[in-house]
Amino acid sequence: MNYIKNIIVCMCLLVFCSVPQVMAGGNAASGESELDVKELILEHIGDAYEWHITTLNGKHISVPLPVIVKGENSGWNIFLSSHFHHGTEAHKGFYISQEEKYKGKIVEKNSAGEEVRPWDISITKNVASLLMASVLLVIIVLSVARWYKKRAAKGEMEAPKGFVGFMEMFIMNVNDDIIKPCVGKDYKRFAPYLLTAFFFIFLNNLLGLIPLFPGGANLTGNIAVTFVLALFTFIIVNVSGTKEYWKEIFWPEVPTWLKVPLPIMPVIELVGVFTKPFALMIRLFANILAGHSIVLGLTCLIFVTVGLGTAINYSMSFVSVLLSIFINLVELLVAYIQAYVFTMLSAVFIGLARVEPHHSKEH
Repeated sequence: MNYIKNIIVCMCLLVFCSVPQVMAGGNAASGESELDVKELILEHIGDAYEWHITTLNGKHISVPLPVIVKGENSGWNIFLSSHFHHGTEAHKGFYISQEEKYKGKIVEKNSAGEEVRPWDISITKNVASLLMASVLLVIIVLSVARWYKKRAAKGEMEAPKGFVGFMEMFIMNVNDDIIKPCVGKDYKRFAPYLLTAFFFIFLNNLLGLIPLFPGGANLTGNIAVTFVLALFTFIIVNVSGTKEYWKEIFWPEVPTWLKVPLPIMPVIELVGVFTKPFALMIRLFANILAGHSIVLGLTCLIFVTVGLGTAINYSMSFVSVLLSIFINLVELLVAYIQAYVFTMLSAVFIGLARVEPHHSKEH
């Protein structure tokens, strides 16, 4: 019961910490016109060239990030995003576009006066979050490995306790219950990648639930990130595929009329090679993005109902906070489930690619 109480208290704190950030956008919008919920949600879950923390008395408090761009005439330029003054000013001919085509992106104007995108390899909010999460993951893994190395050097056989014991349980659970049964006998070859994918996704899912710096980035809800993760699985599956795997794609054991003269089944099997990683990409992206959007939408209820009277606003604020806490609790579960599902399906696809000839199985 104490654990449940602690989790609920943490969720309450997370919700109340996230309200001021949404309130900043809500107050800014309500001061000018009616609150645009869609625009506010997209702004919070999207990428940015600065890490916005909060707004106090109309003043934005943000962490500036490095901007690295190459213009058509000015060449390479490196400066901090604070020179844009939260997107209101230009710097060295570059500015953040407010037009629909390149909205929120750094642009410059060409000789014809049109907005064009320069070469942009800036450290955005998502990139900074990815780097920090990667460093944090390396620190966690190396600290656990160092504990075992010290015990092995001393010849001690003591069972790990505390954080190291928790990590051992976690790692062995993923290895023994997901990777080993799904991949098969040569699972050790693929365990490093699958374990890395699991903990990378899980850690970033957790960081995305924390509304305060250095959390709050919608990294695993960014389709570019999930695309790269799915691409890694796609490459590993097809590079490590056996001859029998490719035979089942291009010449499956089905009636001949399904293969020639029209290669119906080979085409279907070949399409399946690409739809599997596509499903991995969309599933992770959509679930994480939906969770963040729901929490932000519920929080916006507080500001949408301001003009409906004090009684309705207070009652909807209570409902908003209550539902936000519930969704955050669900998101904790989803953070683990999505890492679990991505790793399990990747392991299943790898295991299917390692199929052996049927006569070998019978033998």
